Amino acid sequence: MYRVEIKNSCSCAMKKGLAEVQNFSSEEEAEAEANRLLQKMQNEFCKKHRFELRKEFSTFSLYILANG
Repeated sequence: MYRVEIKNSCSCAMKKGLAEVQNFSSEEEAEAEANRLLQKMQNEFCKKHRFELRKEFSTFSLYILANG
């Protein structure tokens, strides 16, 4: 089981209705979804935050961090 998690969810993530945790049966599916979410966040969110994608064991974590 592989998982994609959004850490430190911000108001933009909540407004978009993004799930904080998603589970996948393959690493490829989880990685593709994590990359899709990262692009969405970078392109569509308010620019008050920056985003990092980290792989930790079987989890792809998207961190929402303050700019500056």
